Amino acid sequence: MHLETDRLVLRPLSWDDLDDMFEFHSHAEVAKYNTIGIPSDKEVTRGIIRAAIEDQSNSIRSIYGWTVRLKDTNEFIGETGISSSNNRFKRAEIHYHISYDRWGQGYATEVAQRLIAFGFETLKLHRIEAGVATNNEGSIRVLEKSGMIREGLRRKILPIRGKWHDNYMYAILEDDFSQ
Repeated sequence: MHLETDRLVLRPLSWDDLDDMFEFHSHAEVAKYNTIGIPSDKEVTRGIIRAAIEDQSNSIRSIYGWTVRLKDTNEFIGETGISSSNNRFKRAEIHYHISYDRWGQGYATEVAQRLIAFGFETLKLHRIEAGVATNNEGSIRVLEKSGMIREGLRRKILPIRGKWHDNYMYAILEDDFSQ
């Protein structure tokens, strides 16, 4: 399922994206706040994207993954996804990563806002969450611009390059969402 914003196309992850995903996650700036680290080879990347690709064939989906591409040129500039929990809770978590040379141009905010709309309008969720390292100021701004509210601090929960980091938890409820 393709999703669009004014400037972007979110295209479902496929095995054809393996090279782009490996190259993308190999940049230290992109990997700065993620818990997967820099992949040692394409097989590591294959393992990372496998669940999102395989879940596409399930009748009840729990993992959605997309590449982020510029609408005008189809240039790969990132990846994003939404993972839902047990259907009883109607809750999901979003993530996004944008190429470091595209930071500060509003793309992550467009992606986050589109994922939130998809979650509430299509998946009929009650709650959408996102975690963010406490020193990731850019992503904190994205979440807040997207209408998410900081709900708390999870201490030393993120394993990033051999050290434990604190994480802020953000969320938005269907009652908070306005289209």
